[in-house]
Amino acid sequence: MIKLFSSTDKIFETNGDKIIKATKAKVHKEDNGNFYLDFESGINYAEDIVENAILVVNLPQGDQAFRISNVSKTKSKISTKAWHVFYDSQNYLIKDSYVVDKDCADAMEHLNNATEPVSPFSTSSDITSVGSYRCVRKSLFEALEVVRERWGGHLIRDNFSIGLNRTIGVDTQVVIRYRKNLKEITCEENWNDVVTKLLPVGKDGILLNELDPQRNVYLVSAISYAVPYTKTVSFTQDNISEDDYKDEDGNLDEVAYKTALVEDLELKGIKHLEENSKPKISYTLSANLDNITDIGDKVEVIHEPLNISLTATVTGFEYDCILKKYTEITFGNFQKKLSGLLDDVESQTNAALTEQTNYLMNAFSDEIEASTGEIWDLLDDYNVVYEGDKILVLDKLPKDEAVNVILIDEDGISISKTGIHGAFYTVFSIDGALDLTPLDLVKWSVIELGKAKNWAGQAKLFDEANTLLYNASKDGVKIYGQNNCYAVSNGEYFLAVYDKEDNLIFSLKNNILSTQKGSFSEELVVGDKLRFLTRSTGFGIYLS
Repeated sequence: MIKLFSSTDKIFETNGDKIIKATKAKVHKEDNGNFYLDFESGINYAEDIVENAILVVNLPQGDQAFRISNVSKTKSKISTKAWHVFYDSQNYLIKDSYVVDKDCADAMEHLNNATEPVSPFSTSSDITSVGSYRCVRKSLFEALEVVRERWGGHLIRDNFSIGLNRTIGVDTQVVIRYRKNLKEITCEENWNDVVTKLLPVGKDGILLNELDPQRNVYLVSAISYAVPYTKTVSFTQDNISEDDYKDEDGNLDEVAYKTALVEDLELKGIKHLEENSKPKISYTLSANLDNITDIGDKVEVIHEPLNISLTATVTGFEYDCILKKYTEITFGNFQKKLSGLLDDVESQTNAALTEQTNYLMNAFSDEIEASTGEIWDLLDDYNVVYEGDKILVLDKLPKDEAVNVILIDEDGISISKTGIHGAFYTVFSIDGALDLTPLDLVKWSVIELGKAKNWAGQAKLFDEANTLLYNASKDGVKIYGQNNCYAVSNGEYFLAVYDKEDNLIFSLKNNILSTQKGSFSEELVVGDKLRFLTRSTGFGIYLS
């Protein structure tokens, strides 16, 4: 049943002004994308199907409202592409509103309350990350797009309610199988936006080397192909305002302003590389499906002739409101099914690891809890294969074609940049040793040793001959020199030097210098009153 409402209606619980008998009514919906009704009816509804009136159709998600626009008429029919009322948000302007250190729900509410005229929408979100955003002369629709880009998440559009949630959909337990309910399957790879070497351009043409001419203006992905994918992309930086870097007299701190622009440009460029270094792969299925509820739903796809067996997420659909069934569903975010994976790993873990695992869990319980969600978010972008005694995290399937591989087994965590048959380097061994040698680049902001949760950590430096040169621990800093002598700085001595027999030969403690032997090339001055001169400068002792 398709119901017609007037342009000003906001509640759609009745049958509206009229029931419309349509000849075509198909809804197209995409994750964070288009949401519209493709509608046709007889010419007898010419006086009803008019600009801005609302058509309400029933979907598996409930009744949804679509606003009529750009009506087309022929001698026999009327047709229109009616967009979901969510797109009314394009008609509400935000003159100037500043979101400062708010989670996503507060940010959306703040912007929704700043529109002219007053917004008819309500907003919600379960995303807890905190951010800021200065919105100047943009529509509510444009502002929400920026919020989605910065806070992340998936749009939930339910008539005049707008949500932005971290995850959506349910695990439907639906299986799509060849020769059962799968009619047709098409795999499409879209390489149009692929980039592995990016030249990002910011506000007023600013580049990454704006403050450092020696810096490379390109950002390079860890993924590469036989054919180069080098592109330049211009990024808007409306979030960086000169006003934020002016003093009370209106003088601009140009260095701080440009530094903020460069840092923001780098973050945007890195994010763009991460999202576009691989081709967009989607499967379009034609199938007889039940139990699909909405975008984000999980299904299992099995197609033996194409050797496909994976879990997929609904990223778009076409729903026929007349036949009351899905006529096309698009899937993406394909990955191996992870159900029960952790239980299998736990049950098959060597008993010898139990004591160490418990020790680490107790010591790092807070850190592990905080990181769990982030780890699973990262795994969504890769392919995880469980093989009983080991887990493989692969950058592509089939596994023999993978280039970057993470291996988790009884020895620890290892990585390979040359595929599953290449050389693996153990990054974290099961005995607790961390070796970052195989990584091309490691960036640290802070290394903390000796604090409560880090026990008595140590940092050691060796030369190419594996000779220890430097050691920092809870006992202080120790530097090794020639003939097995060493110098120490710790809580007792500002500086102490020992010979190879561990005899103290020189020390500086409490402003007192002590030494077994002393040698001066020219002179020694004590308190500006006493001078000792060597023979080369005129031997003698002088008092002043």
